[in-house]
Amino acid sequence: MVKVLNLGILAHVDAGKTSLTERLLHAAGVIDEIGSVDDGSTQTDSLALERQRGITIKSAVVSFTIGDVDPVTVNLIDTPGHPDFIAEVERALSVLDGAVLVVSAVEGVQAQTRVLMRTLQRLRIPTLIFVNKIDRSGAQYDGVLKAITDKLSPAVVPMGSVTGLGTRTAEFMASDPYGALLEVLTEHDDELLRTFVENENALSPDVLRLALIRQTGQAFVHPVFFGSAITGTGAQALTDGIRELLPPARTNGRALHGKIFKVERGAAGEKIAYVRMFSGVLRIRDRVRYGVSQAKVTGLRVFAEGTAVVAAEVQAGQIAKIWGLPDVQIGDRVFTGDDVPGETAAGAFFAPPTLETVVTPQRLGDQGKLREALSQLAEQDPLINVRQDDVRQETSVSLYGEVQKEVIQTTLADEFGIEVGFRETTTICVERMSGTGAAFEIKKKDGNPFLATIGLRIEPAPVDAGVTFELEVELGSMPYAFIKAIEETVRETLSQGLHGWQIPDARVFLTHSGYSARQSHAHAVFDKSMSSTAGDFRNLTPLVLMTALQQAGTSVHEPMHRFQLEVPTDTTSAVLATLARLRAIPQVPALAAGTSTLEGAIPAAAVYQLEQQLPGLTRGEGVLESTFSHYHPVAGTPPN
Repeated sequence: MVKVLNLGILAHVDAGKTSLTERLLHAAGVIDEIGSVDDGSTQTDSLALERQRGITIKSAVVSFTIGDVDPVTVNLIDTPGHPDFIAEVERALSVLDGAVLVVSAVEGVQAQTRVLMRTLQRLRIPTLIFVNKIDRSGAQYDGVLKAITDKLSPAVVPMGSVTGLGTRTAEFMASDPYGALLEVLTEHDDELLRTFVENENALSPDVLRLALIRQTGQAFVHPVFFGSAITGTGAQALTDGIRELLPPARTNGRALHGKIFKVERGAAGEKIAYVRMFSGVLRIRDRVRYGVSQAKVTGLRVFAEGTAVVAAEVQAGQIAKIWGLPDVQIGDRVFTGDDVPGETAAGAFFAPPTLETVVTPQRLGDQGKLREALSQLAEQDPLINVRQDDVRQETSVSLYGEVQKEVIQTTLADEFGIEVGFRETTTICVERMSGTGAAFEIKKKDGNPFLATIGLRIEPAPVDAGVTFELEVELGSMPYAFIKAIEETVRETLSQGLHGWQIPDARVFLTHSGYSARQSHAHAVFDKSMSSTAGDFRNLTPLVLMTALQQAGTSVHEPMHRFQLEVPTDTTSAVLATLARLRAIPQVPALAAGTSTLEGAIPAAAVYQLEQQLPGLTRGEGVLESTFSHYHPVAGTPPN
């Protein structure tokens, strides 16, 4: 069986990630000419908007084979580099066997690079580092290598040297750095260290090479290659490294198990799902389960040699397109039988969006079309979290940043013919429980218009615990369908608390229950007015829950980012004053002769303002890194 490697290419924006993908495809013989990001002629940036803007927006899969002896089929996933599209990266990470992290030799390690590397390390994904653009003026070798060691991981090994750095004739010369290998590899292998101490000549280059393969596959060590995607230098060494150092896909048993990581619509409007198979064999006409649904697979295409080809089956390790699953969603597990497969990796890898905006159609009659279009976009990106406010007749979406807003606007215009505008972007707050509250309504008493008895108690829950629903009544006290109706309505109601924000963490207890059994007149005709229905419980639950919630009280919390600032020391005072105005909470500065470091927390709403003001405050020399950290109580009047 041919080895398969599902490989992700990750980078900060403009590091040359898509250009590197083109170079690898050309070297493998998949394409005859190397496309250009600037010209919009690359293989993986297929959307019109990607070609116009020169950035990757959607993850794309392309396949090629490397090696003549013991070949490896590589399914390469080109991911977005812009932080506004981090959700696309997150979905790709869940199906990878290995990764190449691209760093620019000119710009060096960026904030997004650090976020990506931390996540790759947390998920233990074997990762090679490729330092691109060594042919560009201002390219560095030692400086970038030091930044990688200091900011990404100390366990890195340069796999060669560079000549002609910063010129069009720059070349990467591959070599096995015995000394560097020895130092890094013995850090993670006590047996290797003991062998060296007892007899330093016992560790031959071949022994160290095998140790490097093993530790790279365990994500302990990260080999670093240098090169240029434009000139092609270093590309062959990287290809050899991918084939030799990154472990191929492993199968997890014989039971059918796959994961959906991307959903798109075909020309006829049908859903097409991208699946990574972890075990078993998926065939056309197989009846599979996914999410809470099941359906028959009507079509399969497997990625091979630069395209997706029609196939009768998909084997473990492969990535394929599936037709025939009408209700499929991103994140669904595909399986057969009764046992739902467990997660292959942690759930969410990155912070959720902390911004939102209201989308308004330019033409009033497009409101219905807009909701339908946004629901289709949400199939491709669930984190935009489309919300409809029926009272205000407004539609809101969640965002990571302003560029994502522009992409949504252009997509709606080009693909759906809907011109839209946006309200000002605001931050997404949450509500936390202040105390405990309880309330109940008894059927046919105190003006209760519904044939239902419901009692609820709501209590605070730990952060990230989610909403739990527990019974303090007997499970058989009334039909399970009524209990389920209460639980579902509780979760829906908590999406908007006392101030209109979601309550993400709470414990809710059902303390009272009662219903009117199915009754009929003498002629055995069911009389709805005499019998409880699920609708009675769905309508009464919000009234009881909000009464309990008012008794408990809530406070509004806003998202906070952890930040790190590197600024010229003589500008520290001005930067600190600006941070104070933006309600940031800085720690004690680490002052140095030339450059000082400031760390602390800042409201997510103020990050964009800080980014805009920083160049003027620091003569363009300030460097800001920020990432979501936690939610903090809002001071003063809480926003609604």
